[in-house]
Amino acid sequence: MVREDDESSSSSSSSSRVVESGKRGNRRKLEVYNEVLRRLKDSNNVEANQPGFDHQLWLHFTRLPTRYALDVNVERAEDVLTHKRLLHLAHDPANRPAFDVRLVQVTPMCGGTSDPVHSSSMEGSQSTHPPPSFGSSPNLEALALEANKSQGQSCDTDAVVSRPMHEITFSTDDKPKLLSQLTSVLAEIGLNIQEAHAFSTVDGYSLDVFVVDGWADEETEQLRVALQNELRIEKHYWPSPSSSVGEHESFGINNEAEHVIIPNDGTDVWEIDPQLLKFEYKIASGSYGDLYKGTYCSQEVALKILKSERLNTNMQQEFAQEVYIMRKIRHKNVVQFIGACTRPPNLCIVTEYMSGGSVYDYLHKQKGTFKFPTLLKVAIDVSKGMNYLHQNNIIHRDLKAANLLMDENEVVKVADFGVARVRAQTGVMTAETGTYRWMAPEVIEHKPYDHKADVFSFGVVLWELLTGKLPYEYLTPLQAAIGVVQKGLRPTIPKNTNVRFAELLERCWQQDPSLRPDFTEIVKVLQLIVKEVTDAADDRQAEKSGGFFSSLRRGHHH
Repeated sequence: MVREDDESSSSSSSSSRVVESGKRGNRRKLEVYNEVLRRLKDSNNVEANQPGFDHQLWLHFTRLPTRYALDVNVERAEDVLTHKRLLHLAHDPANRPAFDVRLVQVTPMCGGTSDPVHSSSMEGSQSTHPPPSFGSSPNLEALALEANKSQGQSCDTDAVVSRPMHEITFSTDDKPKLLSQLTSVLAEIGLNIQEAHAFSTVDGYSLDVFVVDGWADEETEQLRVALQNELRIEKHYWPSPSSSVGEHESFGINNEAEHVIIPNDGTDVWEIDPQLLKFEYKIASGSYGDLYKGTYCSQEVALKILKSERLNTNMQQEFAQEVYIMRKIRHKNVVQFIGACTRPPNLCIVTEYMSGGSVYDYLHKQKGTFKFPTLLKVAIDVSKGMNYLHQNNIIHRDLKAANLLMDENEVVKVADFGVARVRAQTGVMTAETGTYRWMAPEVIEHKPYDHKADVFSFGVVLWELLTGKLPYEYLTPLQAAIGVVQKGLRPTIPKNTNVRFAELLERCWQQDPSLRPDFTEIVKVLQLIVKEVTDAADDRQAEKSGGFFSSLRRGHHH
């Protein structure tokens, strides 16, 4: 611990360390720049021999953080030209996102490590850099999300098999959630991310490099076309004018358009006439749709409008699934479904309006905090809502503070069933979904999972309520996912936490799903903690009162 009289010297030494670190970073950047420049000139690269190229190349390095220089494989100096070209293309909004695809060969390493070494990745070959690892390379946004099949094999040459992978590099203007949007694009065409590096330039652009597998063909052209097609669908990710409320006010329904088919047993009526909907203002915007505050027959409602440019067969199936699930749900701790408009391209889900906003916004934007008794009430609300869903064989799959909404009476309700599913008869599911910081390890690893995946996410939510912090705030989402799976990483529970509550957290995020409690038990545990906290508060109050009268009596006696 630093004494007060040591603070100035400590601050001074800390500053000098930062300066020294910066000097080392600049030296390294200069070394890599010189080596790349030498290699390009030695190879008689046409661009490298143009007048002024040396200066342009140095400007490229100075636009990017020092860790870019650390991650560049100098043996593939031409990669730097690709990055430079993509960043230049990204200046024109019409080109965004600019991207490049190429084939790389990945050789699984022997000796029990699961880290791939690929001949032309950003990380470089073994001769240039040591094999990457989660702990030693914090610059990486992600490493192998699943262990190589060759893990544990001997170094017999027959056992080591190279496998084709692709490296995809994107450049566009930098913005929040860009990384998750790009990973979504890759997932849509069936690619698995094995490694990723994300860099931001000083002038607001991004350079994101992904090493992926899952594309059977070694040719890059078909993959390039698939990416172009998906990016065309995803165009709303890139700069475009926001839709105004006015554009949505008249749905422009084509009466001849077919409805999205949603299974119906005839016992409920939920189709809404769009003419009865009035839009007031946008609450939030997501990758698949926008959320508005509005009214339906004078009742305040929330209106979730799917973006028409995103509409395809898969999106319509997702929409149908969400309506199918929501129309059967009736519980005071689950946001109430009111109805839907089911005629493409104007698909809309109408729910009750939650005036208190999301728990996430309360914690992270308004910087609110929950006192422990209130926290327990919130936790019980969520647990009861989740217990109801699980008893009806519904797995939420994306439980987090952002999907918990508060009404005007501070009742908390589970919301957003965009990725929820009715559990299959086998009781397990295998598609990756949800949000990395809250995601159960079995979901991250694409293993079969069941309702206990929601329990893991709930454990992270409890920690979020307790601390008011973002889980693994110093890691990127992908780094957090790797830590959870490969290192058993979990959020740190504060030391002064109620013992029984801390035990519940640890049980919820057990690696083995069978060791996690179900929500029926969780409700009981939380109610028991409430009783203990209330009793303890009453005892303290009684002691306080007793102590006061005792002192009076003692004073009178004297």
